[in-house]
Amino acid sequence: MSDTITLAAETRDRAGKGASRSLRREGRVPAVIYGQNKEPAGIHLEEKELVKALMTGHFFNSVVMLNGERTLPKDVAFHPVTDRPLHVDFLRIGEHSTVTVAVPVVFTDEDESRGLKQGGVLNITRHEVELVVDAANIPAELTISLKGREIGDSIHISDVALPKGAQPAIEDRDFAIATIVPPTVPTAADEAADADAGAAGDDTAEG
Repeated sequence: MSDTITLAAETRDRAGKGASRSLRREGRVPAVIYGQNKEPAGIHLEEKELVKALMTGHFFNSVVMLNGERTLPKDVAFHPVTDRPLHVDFLRIGEHSTVTVAVPVVFTDEDESRGLKQGGVLNITRHEVELVVDAANIPAELTISLKGREIGDSIHISDVALPKGAQPAIEDRDFAIATIVPPTVPTAADEAADADAGAAGDDTAEG
């Protein structure tokens, strides 16, 4: 189960771009808590602590406690150049609310996959899977074993043992998560292109 994260939050007295810029200069990140038919609450967090939580890799599928309120992170806005967090949205939830979360996928037993040993490549089409789960039982990750997998095998959501009570958010199809594809074999055209590139490099060096 995903760990609960606790972040210290302070109430925002002022709203607006000017107030938000002022908070960021002080190393704080503006945020809002909404949901459960309550008024949205403006808060701000310490940037260093928020970044630390983001770096866990499980921020978006973790319950975050903010001054005693149970929340789920829904969105983080980042600066387009510096990647610093600019704003966070948190959704209020109950202890056993049904929530939709994106859970990271982790693959194991690569050394027991015959397909990979033969030079096959694991082509991952979904690095995360959206699940509908009880907020008290959010998984930290989905572990998928590659044991016995051959070249050409596809791993679908139906092949994954989901935590008790969890359901895929996509219900209308058995979507693929990964496929073991054949190794890339250079074609004659590829080899000719490589030879041309090498010859061009030799000409440049001579000149």
